[in-house]
Amino acid sequence: MKVTRGKGAVKKDKNEVVKPVEDRAAGKRKAVLKASRSSNKRTKNVKSAKKDPNKPKRPPSAFFVFLEEFRKVYKQEHPNVKAVSAVGKAGGEKWKSLTDAEKAPFEAKAAKRKLDYEKLMTAYNKKQESTEDEDEEESEKSKSEVHDDDDDEELEEEDEEEDDD
Repeated sequence: MKVTRGKGAVKKDKNEVVKPVEDRAAGKRKAVLKASRSSNKRTKNVKSAKKDPNKPKRPPSAFFVFLEEFRKVYKQEHPNVKAVSAVGKAGGEKWKSLTDAEKAPFEAKAAKRKLDYEKLMTAYNKKQESTEDEDEEESEKSKSEVHDDDDDEELEEEDEEEDDD
């Protein structure tokens, strides 16, 4: 008798491929996880709506500092090109071709802007902390003022009653 690996072996492999019931449930769990991830995206969008307009912008990287100057030169050389993507692609290629020595002035400018940003952020954070403290004090004062007003009204009523006697 000849032992061949043919259709019989394939049939066994097909039987092994069939998922047990437990694994099918796991597949459903994955679908549920995917659905919950999409709901997380919605919550992130809601959180982004609360951005503070007074917060300092992050500083540009060395590449973007380079790109600011490159845009001016590129627009002078190619006045007909209006596409932003074309300027970005040309700037990226130029940046890649620059040596470290040629990139150094842009990296220095970016480092300076980063230091300025850090100073602004420390000032901003101090201001945020102080406004939070003031808000807490105001809420405490408003509570006490409400009670004080009630006490004042009661005292006035008592004074009126004494005047009536």
